[in-house]
Amino acid sequence: MSFQLTKKQITKEIVQSGRDPSYFINNYAKISHPMHGLIPFKTYDYQQDLLENFNDHRFTVILKARQLGISTIVAAYVTWMMIFHRDKNILVMATKFQTASNLVKKVKAILKNLPEWIRIAEISVDNRTSFELTNGSQIKASSTSSDAGRSEALSLLVIDEAAHVEGLEDLWTALYPTLSTGGRCISLSTPNGVGNWFHQTYVDAEANENDFYPIKLPWDAHPDRDQDWFEKETKNMSRRQIAQELECNFNTSGETVVHPDDLMRMATEICEPKHRTGFDRNFWIWQGYDPNNAYLISADVARGDGQDHSAFQLFNVNTMEQVGEYRGKISLDLFANLLCQVGKEYGNCMVVVENNSVGYTVLDKLIEAVYPNLYYALKSSHEYIDPVQAEAVSNSVPGFSTTSKTRPLIIAKLEEFIRNQLININSSRTLEELKTFIWNNGKPQCMKGYNDDLVMSLAILCWVKDTALTTNERQLEYAKAFIGSMKVSKTKLNTTIPGMEGYKKDEDFAKIKKHHDQFGWLYKG
Repeated sequence: MSFQLTKKQITKEIVQSGRDPSYFINNYAKISHPMHGLIPFKTYDYQQDLLENFNDHRFTVILKARQLGISTIVAAYVTWMMIFHRDKNILVMATKFQTASNLVKKVKAILKNLPEWIRIAEISVDNRTSFELTNGSQIKASSTSSDAGRSEALSLLVIDEAAHVEGLEDLWTALYPTLSTGGRCISLSTPNGVGNWFHQTYVDAEANENDFYPIKLPWDAHPDRDQDWFEKETKNMSRRQIAQELECNFNTSGETVVHPDDLMRMATEICEPKHRTGFDRNFWIWQGYDPNNAYLISADVARGDGQDHSAFQLFNVNTMEQVGEYRGKISLDLFANLLCQVGKEYGNCMVVVENNSVGYTVLDKLIEAVYPNLYYALKSSHEYIDPVQAEAVSNSVPGFSTTSKTRPLIIAKLEEFIRNQLININSSRTLEELKTFIWNNGKPQCMKGYNDDLVMSLAILCWVKDTALTTNERQLEYAKAFIGSMKVSKTKLNTTIPGMEGYKKDEDFAKIKKHHDQFGWLYKG
């Protein structure tokens, strides 16, 4: 193409390309197509908008579906930045080092396939995962190690598949100062549940609570995709895969312990408490005490390191509806007093306290207060035992023991209750904890930086309701049935009625009387 342009035209083209990345990409960039090989890069409207946003905003967070060419347009933008700007330092990070190096390879490929006359900067240092241009601009792929980019002043940070990068919260804390001199950041990813850095950053960006500009690109942003395409693509995909790969849905994309559909259903049932009380206003109440109902309190006590909360759930066990909830950072003695007070207000209902190290302190204070209805269990089998019987049993312990044996059981019971709609949750705090309660390497736990105090107290409550209370109810029914069957009949047997047992005809009575008159003396003495 250079032989068709005069020197003046070439200068004009270089100037125009340097001013406008869209002009440069649509006229001179080429990309590799899986079917057609090397083709000119012609941007779609949504890619065009992205280029403008990259220039207009220092920080951009892109929530995207799969196969929209977002990584390719980012690579083209990086190529433009490196060629037409001196001394730009660009770092690419991703969940896998290979993913980051692939983006660097795309930049290198676009650069090498440009017309020679527009390559005003050439590659001077070329490595497998990094290279440098003669104008001082450089790009490097990096793993997500704790020291990635820490000592460098960055012009642009690209985080690919950010939702899937573990520990990105800590990485961002280290990387942000490297952008303080005016550097930019482009974070892009498909969703991967809630609670991670990418989710929080995107949500805060939508609420204008951080410096990021949010962009959402679901599957239908591509002009060549319609409903028929969607139905064909999703035919063999799970609901979670569809949410993650195509719909840009945070809530249904993660590996949450509770199914995303159940979380969405529960979100429609959330309501504001009627009262917010307690010294810290963290005790939420939806319903007052009704003597016609039975209640249950389940408590999880904070470890004491300031990282989690003490919490309890208060439920109507007749309807299994949440009527009260507490979560806060409270001293152990005040927490014990609160449990005692609430338990008495709700008919001296059963109080279940997890008996971890600090939980025993709360239990001791409840015992000192002579609370009449504490949960006890056998130490060996973890089976519930009546508080009165517990006094005479040596291996009984107050409270519920969460161990490697019981933890999977109570969480499975919680999931079962929610899945079968046997429980009604009113609290937004409980729902938010459920959204960040995930499977991590096969273990159910909260995401890093989040808490599960309300979830665990709810799980214990579901277990106790389905075991201890159900067993008690069954035994009471058996006892009632047994007692009901024990009757004393005062009805005298009338042997003169035909068909009745012992029935005797009149002539039979006459014979018996005659016999008695003749030989009655034998019965005397």
